[in-house]
Amino acid sequence: MSQPRTTRKKKLGSYPHTMVVFSITLALLVIGLFGLLLIHAHKMSNLVKENLEMQVYLERNLPETQLLRLQQDFAHKPYIAYKAGQAQVRFLSKEEGAKQLIDQTGEDFQRFLGDNPLRDAYLLKINSDYGDAKNLARIKEELRQQPGVFEVEYVESLITSVNENLRNVSLVLLGFALVLTFVVVVLINNTIKLAMFSQRFLIRSMQLVGATQSFIQWPFLRRAVWQGLASGILSGLLLLALLQYAYLQLEELRLLRDERLIGALLVLLVVLGMGIGFLSSWRAVRKYSGMSLDDLY
Repeated sequence: MSQPRTTRKKKLGSYPHTMVVFSITLALLVIGLFGLLLIHAHKMSNLVKENLEMQVYLERNLPETQLLRLQQDFAHKPYIAYKAGQAQVRFLSKEEGAKQLIDQTGEDFQRFLGDNPLRDAYLLKINSDYGDAKNLARIKEELRQQPGVFEVEYVESLITSVNENLRNVSLVLLGFALVLTFVVVVLINNTIKLAMFSQRFLIRSMQLVGATQSFIQWPFLRRAVWQGLASGILSGLLLLALLQYAYLQLEELRLLRDERLIGALLVLLVVLGMGIGFLSSWRAVRKYSGMSLDDLY
């Protein structure tokens, strides 16, 4: 005598989740990769700005006391960059400048001229927050007013070009990021709605026996949050693995690494996965619970 075949009871909110987690993970991974691109571009922009340098040429034959006073004044300016707690202000004597110029050109111009026409100078590294053209022009004018300063120079055309290019690249990347985020949100939303399609009759059955809206929604919302959490963690791990591989292939890329922003991106992926999963499930349950029986078929 053959045993009766048992059928598995469908449980509220128990639709297959492997496909959903896989789809959300891939979508979040795409956002994460683009986020890494933005982070490294931002870091590169800061590195360029942190290497901005102004040459402050001094009047001739300044006494030692005035040189020290100028160095102290420069070190306390708010726009001077700091490294390891030290103000990035360096004195370059005219003798050292002449030696560097001779090493670069291979010609001893002092023997030809009979004198060293160069001037003592201070080299000032500018804080990246003041790296735009307007601030640099203001800083140059302020430094020129200092007693003992002969001239202030920096590569103005290069700075303007770099700032404009970085601004244009940032705007393009930001535009792509917004479009990509919208596409991914729609993709995740449709994936969850498709997965919940099989539950539409179970939702109607629960309504017929008197279940409240919140009672019906809770299992779906809880499952969606867990799926978003799992997807966010998986996409973060994949992102870190890909990033580590990129660093192994291109060692110089580590210079653009920003631990704080990368950590924020990983947290954002988890929050985004959970948030989109929650909202998509909530909308889908409301949609199917509000349909007529004919529409469900």
